[in-house]
Amino acid sequence: METGPTIHPLDPLSTDEITTAVSIIRKVRGITDSTRFVSVSALEPSKAELAGGHAGAVPGRTAFAVLYDRATSQTVEAIVSLTRASVESWREIEGVQPGIMLEEFFAAEDVTRADPRWQEAVRKRGVTDFSLAMLDPWATGYSTETDAGRRLVRPLTFIRSGPDDNGYARPVEGLLVVVDLDRMTVVDVQDHGVVPLPPQAGNYMPELMTLPGNRPAHTGLRDDVRPLEITQPKGPSFTVDAREVRWQKWRLRVGFSPREGLVLHTVGYEDRGRLRSVIHRASMSEMYIPYGDPAPTHRFKNVFDEGEYGIGFLLNPLERGCDCLGEIFYFDAVVNDADGNPVTIPNAICLHEEDFGVSWKHTDFRTEKTEVRRSRRLVISCYATVGNYEYGFFWYLYNDGGIEFEVKLTGVISTGAVADGQRPGHGTLVAPNLYGPHHQHFFNVRLDMAVDGHRNSVYEVDSEPLPMGPGNETGNAWQTRKTLLARESDSGRLIDPFKARYWTIVNPEVVGETGEPVGYKLLPGENTVPMAGEGSQTWNRAGFAYKHLWVTAHDDSQRYAAGDYPNQNKGGTDGLPVYVAADRPIENTDVVVWYTFCAHHVVRPEDWPVMPTSRVGFHLKPVGFFDGNPALDLPPSLPACHSVLGGEPGGNGQVHP
Repeated sequence: METGPTIHPLDPLSTDEITTAVSIIRKVRGITDSTRFVSVSALEPSKAELAGGHAGAVPGRTAFAVLYDRATSQTVEAIVSLTRASVESWREIEGVQPGIMLEEFFAAEDVTRADPRWQEAVRKRGVTDFSLAMLDPWATGYSTETDAGRRLVRPLTFIRSGPDDNGYARPVEGLLVVVDLDRMTVVDVQDHGVVPLPPQAGNYMPELMTLPGNRPAHTGLRDDVRPLEITQPKGPSFTVDAREVRWQKWRLRVGFSPREGLVLHTVGYEDRGRLRSVIHRASMSEMYIPYGDPAPTHRFKNVFDEGEYGIGFLLNPLERGCDCLGEIFYFDAVVNDADGNPVTIPNAICLHEEDFGVSWKHTDFRTEKTEVRRSRRLVISCYATVGNYEYGFFWYLYNDGGIEFEVKLTGVISTGAVADGQRPGHGTLVAPNLYGPHHQHFFNVRLDMAVDGHRNSVYEVDSEPLPMGPGNETGNAWQTRKTLLARESDSGRLIDPFKARYWTIVNPEVVGETGEPVGYKLLPGENTVPMAGEGSQTWNRAGFAYKHLWVTAHDDSQRYAAGDYPNQNKGGTDGLPVYVAADRPIENTDVVVWYTFCAHHVVRPEDWPVMPTSRVGFHLKPVGFFDGNPALDLPPSLPACHSVLGGEPGGNGQVHP
C-alpha cells in the first residue's frame, strides 16, 4: 500500500489502496461471492480536518464502498479506515438500487440474445444471425407494474451488418425487453408490431462509409487539410506535483471519483503574494437525459447517467494529438471491477493550455500606440462514453481570473424507426425510415464555494429599466437590483435573459478596493427547463432540473442533485428539492451553489451518422474580487504587441474615430 507524504488527503484512491480496502472488507465481514463491489472511492476529509481542526493531525486515509448482495438484494455502504485497517461503519440501505455495474451491462446483453421470445421477435424482422444484434441495456426508470423490488434493465435492440457496422442505423422499433439482473433472466418481452429495419447503413469509419443507396464513398477523405502543430519550445507554463497543479497564478488539485469523474479541489488564485480561495470543491453532481417521444421503445428513457452508471467508470483513455493538442500532462484514473479489483484507465484526464485569442487590447487613435495581450487558458478535461453518446467535460481557468465549465456532446444519437411513408411525430427523420427522437440533456454542477473564505452569501442580480420621469427624462436609465437569497427556500431560481439575470457569490466580511464585498458571479449560458410536465417520470424523479440555481447550506452528505440512489427510484425522497426543504439559513455561511443547465436536442439530419460536437456550460467571473483587470500584467506575446513609450506615432497619422 502506498503511504507517506505523496498521498494528499483529497487524492483519489490508488490501486494499492483499493486493493487494501477490499481486502479489509473481505477479512472483517467475511462476504461471499454473491456480494459485488459497486464502487470503492476515497472518503474525503471534512474542511475542519483539512484545516487541522483536530489538534493539527493529518487526516487518515479512508475508503467509502458501496456493495450489493445479489442473493439478498441488499445494498450496503461501508466506511473503511486504511490507516487503522478496520471497517468503521457497515450500513444496510433499504429500498434502493445502486448503480448498474459493467459486468451486469454485458451479461444483460448475453441473456437477452439467448431468450427464445426475443429471438422470435427479431426473426420477424428478417434477422436470423443473432450475433449481429447489438443490445443497449438502458436503466429501466420507475414502473410500479414491473419493478416489485427487483433489479432491472431494459435492453434495446439494434442490428449490425458486421462487427464494425454502426448498429444504430437499424433499430428494432417496438421491441421491449426487461431483464432481472439478480437472477439474470429475461422477465418480459413485448413486441408492439413489426416496423421494417431502415435500409441504409450509417457508418462513420472511413473504410465503411457509404453514399445514399449504400453505394461506396468513392470520394475518400479530404486532401486539403494541412497539418496544424502546436508547440511550446520552452515547455508548458504549468507544473504538476503529484495532483497539485500550478499555472500562472492559479493553484488547485485535480481529483477524481468513480461516480462524478473529474473533480477540482481547493481552487485558488495568487494575488499580490497571497493565495485567495475561490472554490473548495467543484464537480458534476448529476446528468439526466429524458426523451420526449411517447412511443413504446422510447417513453421509458429518462436516465441518470451519473447515478445509474457512474461517469468515472466510463472515462476514455485519451490519445495524444486526437483528444488534446500541445504540451500535455495526463492523470490516470483508478476504478474497481465488481470483484473489487482495481482497474486503471490510463490517460483519463488531460491537462494542457491553449491560446484563447485576445485578452485585452486598446489603440490610442491620437498617438496610434497599441497594446495587445493574448489570453491563455488552462484546460482540464476528460471524455466518457455512455452507450451511444460521448460527453467531454472541460474545466477552463483563464489568466484574467475567470473559470468556465463546458460539456461537449458528440457520439451517435439513440435512434428509432418508422414505416415507409411515415414521418416521426416526436423526432426528426435523419435517413430513410430512421429518426432521432427529441430529448434533453441536463447537467448539474455542484460548486462548494469558498470566495476568500468559507463564509459566503448569494445574490440574484437583475437589470431593470427605470420609468421615464424626474431623473430619467430621456427614458434611457436602467439599474441593477440585487436580491439576497437568505434561506434555502429562497433558492430554486430560474434564468431570465430579459433581465440579464446572473448570481453573485460574495464574502460579506471581505471588502474590495471600491468598498463592496469581494465576489464571483455565475453567468448562465444556453439553457431551458424540462418539457415533461407534472406527473411524468421527469417531474417525479428529477425535480432539480426544473430550477437552474439552488443554494444549500454545506453538508458533506448532500453530494448529488438527484440523491444518492436514483436507479429505479420513484423520486421525492432525496435530492435538491428535499435538501432545500430544510430551509436552513444561507447568508454569510458555508454555502454550496448548484447550477443546472440543458442541451436541448431537436435532432438534425446533420447529426447523423455521428454528431458534430455541440457545447453547453456556464462561466464564473470575478466581481470586485480584484482591484482591477487581473490580466493587466500579461507580457506581450511579440514585440509588435507593445508600443514603446516616447516613440513617434506609427502609420500615416490618420485618425479613425
